[in-house]
Amino acid sequence: MKIAFIAASCFLATACATNQVTVETPTTPPDTGFVSNPASPTPAPTSANTVDPVPARLAPPDTTHRPQWLQERIANVLSERKRTPIIRIMRYDYKGQTVYYQSAPCCDQYSTVFDSKGRVLCNPDGGITGKGDGKCPDFDKNKTNEKLVWQDPR
Repeated sequence: MKIAFIAASCFLATACATNQVTVETPTTPPDTGFVSNPASPTPAPTSANTVDPVPARLAPPDTTHRPQWLQERIANVLSERKRTPIIRIMRYDYKGQTVYYQSAPCCDQYSTVFDSKGRVLCNPDGGITGKGDGKCPDFDKNKTNEKLVWQDPR
């Protein structure tokens, strides 16, 4: 299997090099409004290329007072190196209470949901399976009233 893959890769590389194959992506629509001939039209692109394939959905900001425990969590994040993706803290209503969701700093790490007193309720996502610790499997479906509390500005 591995030898076949290597052979196919070499063949394609040789064929492309020999035929001088290039790929271009148009970023401005042609004069006719179509990329190909009008007999089999392909619509021209309608916008410029973007780095983000999906525009970011922005939650309204949370302007309420931040509890002391939350201010301390934010200070701890700022005392560490910047993470990619950046850390965000969101506020939701979940099962009749206000909760705070802190995004995971990376990869297979858990995100965390805290109650209004700063106690950990669960880890709804992340980990090796991506499904968190299993203590709140309905979090994503039942969270409401999303507000952005804080995100790392660095």
